Amino acid sequence: MLPRKYLRRNKLIFALFFYKIKSTLNTMSLFNRPQAPEEASWLTQTEDGQLSIDVFRQGKELIIRSTLAGVSPDDLDIAIHGDLLTIRGKRESSHETKEDDWFHRECYWGSFSRTIILPLDVESDRAEASLEHGVLEIRIPIRGGEHSIKIRTVED
Repeated sequence: MLPRKYLRRNKLIFALFFYKIKSTLNTMSLFNRPQAPEEASWLTQTEDGQLSIDVFRQGKELIIRSTLAGVSPDDLDIAIHGDLLTIRGKRESSHETKEDDWFHRECYWGSFSRTIILPLDVESDRAEASLEHGVLEIRIPIRGGEHSIKIRTVED
């Protein structure tokens, strides 16, 4: 059995969490879009959009794929620093639509970024990227040999 003080504190935390979710849902319109920018909730506010990616091994290469429909190669930046891969870019909408004319909006327009930890030791200086039919593919050769880290245990 948990102490009463612990239960009261957790009930308060959960109550605040569910209150925030309920107020967020109340500020959303029928079609899941904020009614006005000043009413947008903390759940929908982000600086950049985030990419969905696939990461897998194919032979001796690590492959990273992402769908980037509507992105120009000039608006795309890919960087590898150590074991981190960062993809940044911007997707511009070519159509201006008044806020009141929208019925449903799911497509993200604007800046996006994604940083991942590469799961294998790679030769980043030999990485290649291609963007065809809205699909970004990054191929990075896997460094030969196994790379492991020894962990030393410390006893009290």
